[in-house]
Amino acid sequence: MIEKTGIPPREMVKKEFPKDERVLINPKAIIECYKEIPCNPCETSCPFDAIHVGEDINKRPVIDFDKCTGCGICVFNCPGLAISVMQLKEDKALLKIPYEFIPRPQKDALVNVVNRSGEVITVGLVKRVQEGKKQKQTALLHIEIDRDFIYDAITIEVPHGQ
Repeated sequence: MIEKTGIPPREMVKKEFPKDERVLINPKAIIECYKEIPCNPCETSCPFDAIHVGEDINKRPVIDFDKCTGCGICVFNCPGLAISVMQLKEDKALLKIPYEFIPRPQKDALVNVVNRSGEVITVGLVKRVQEGKKQKQTALLHIEIDRDFIYDAITIEVPHGQ
């Protein structure tokens, strides 16, 4: 399916998450880099040595969830916007995504959360807008969503007028 549409099936997405959802009680980076391409900024930017590409920078990154703190530095540094951070909180989840559009949504704004097909699947609440220190064009949006959408939510669309 990904070869024809560019959209990974849910089973493929779930393989990028920790096998045990309880690991997500603490924030963890989720890397959705499905093709081997020459890229390694996620590895070189991780201060916790949690992401490994190896000597052949064409290999897909592998994340060590035991070392990952969910700090988001890799999200800011990924040129393909292929990394997000997920954290579970009771019946909610906190999704941290890269965002490069202006104007940025504001804290406490409601935004439409979309899936990998671009379909609106739920409404999320912006909990924080974290600006990058080095990558000024990329912000890290902290979006609270219902826990049921952790494998489907990937980005947002801002309703007109916000």
